[in-house]
Amino acid sequence: MTTPRLQIALDTLDLPAALGPLQKAAKDVDVIECGTILVLCEGYHAVRAIRALFPDKRILADVRIAEAGAKISRLAFEAGADLVSCVAGASLTTIQQVCRVAAEFGAEVQVELADEWYDVERARAWRDAGVQHVIVKRSRDREAAGDLSWKPDDLARIDELASLGFTVTITGGISPKDLPTFAGHPVGIVIAGRSIVEADDPAAAARELKGTIERVWP
Repeated sequence: MTTPRLQIALDTLDLPAALGPLQKAAKDVDVIECGTILVLCEGYHAVRAIRALFPDKRILADVRIAEAGAKISRLAFEAGADLVSCVAGASLTTIQQVCRVAAEFGAEVQVELADEWYDVERARAWRDAGVQHVIVKRSRDREAAGDLSWKPDDLARIDELASLGFTVTITGGISPKDLPTFAGHPVGIVIAGRSIVEADDPAAAARELKGTIERVWP
């Protein structure tokens, strides 16, 4: 079992608020996520700016494509993204469009799961279409409703998706204390947003997460 990569999620309201913590934490993160909120506020300018500053980092444009897959994904890849995200409720036709464009750029595609949009046959169809990554998440809304737990179903889903050939990403207010919950499960990427971006010392927060990942998945 490989050691997961660490991804920083930048869901700030403007680019300067993202760049401050990113520049401090970048040494210890493997993937930079231009989060949905940041892209909605700043547009693809955010992707271009971060690509210019970090030419060697992998960048995800978390645009959560639901329709117009070819056009939205092409704009993201032209701006410098290595990966784009689709929502699980997107039609298979839309996801296939995104995968075809990604192949032109040598880029990758991620689907963000929601409980009401998951079944294993649907996941197999995504994999056949060319999707490489799937997110298992504890959503912001789930957290806001007071549900801070990771459930056995979440862990079983990680195992099932990895067995289908996906790189499985986990996200949802993750801090170092959450990570032992996933020990022994084939997680490929750990996303941390607020725990790094809002930390008093983003560099130290990223180092702590990276160190915990290496201890949980030695």
